[in-house]
Amino acid sequence: MLESDRTAPLLWITRLEISFIEGPISMSELSQSEPSAMSPAKADLPTESQTQAEKSLLEVALAGAIALAKDSKNYAQASEQFTAITAQIEQDSPEAAKLLRQLWKEYLSAQRSALFYESLSNAEAGLSEKMTANTIQLKQNYMRLIQEQ
Repeated sequence: MLESDRTAPLLWITRLEISFIEGPISMSELSQSEPSAMSPAKADLPTESQTQAEKSLLEVALAGAIALAKDSKNYAQASEQFTAITAQIEQDSPEAAKLLRQLWKEYLSAQRSALFYESLSNAEAGLSEKMTANTIQLKQNYMRLIQEQ
């Protein structure tokens, strides 16, 4: 195995980790920027290190998509990144990709529900604070009225 063949998966993962910090990267951008050592045309069967690198890449990419989806402003960006992930998985296992898409939809739905209930809770807390302040003000006004009589 050539030295470049062994370092290519590491470069690929490092590039994805850097892009996770700087912003999402699509799978097509990642595959275009990598040496041909990672392409399946070079070898008939992927080596164990290539398979592990691909799994690691998918895990990191999925973690990035999940992190993006935690903020409602990034749903479109997270979905785009997730679509790239499922496209790659679909090549190996179409059924797994279908199940993963369903889980993603449920995850986004759960995120939206959590965001809704968090905002509802914040609104309720604000109303509760206002009611407490009003109750204190009413008691103080009542005490002043009693003292004036």
